[in-house]
Amino acid sequence: MTLRSSNTPARGLDYRMDAMMGRLLQVGVLLASVFVLVGGILYVRQHSGAPVDYRVFTGERASLRHPEQVLRLVVTGDAAAIVQLGVLLLIATPIARVVFAVIAFAVERDRLYVAIGLVVLAVLLFGLLHTS
Repeated sequence: MTLRSSNTPARGLDYRMDAMMGRLLQVGVLLASVFVLVGGILYVRQHSGAPVDYRVFTGERASLRHPEQVLRLVVTGDAAAIVQLGVLLLIATPIARVVFAVIAFAVERDRLYVAIGLVVLAVLLFGLLHTS
């Protein structure tokens, strides 16, 4: 194993990849936060006069459990769907980071880390999509 000097092209690529991954995470979390905040404000405005009964739990509509339906409802301005989209974006952010890392390792031709990244991605997607 050889150590690379700090001014080799590969080291510069590592720094750029780290900076891009960091920016990806920042943008993802910021975007998710904006959607949740806007949706939350709209939700409070739309439901400010509704009576609340904390003795009975009422779950959200089934339409908020499927991403395609959430997107359709967001277009109509549904506040709960906007909040749900923010949550989906927050969940998608680390998954996008893993995808980006796999691509970065592939560019560097690091097969071991590409394989590890693909296994991590498979576990994440299985956990996200598998319904019991």
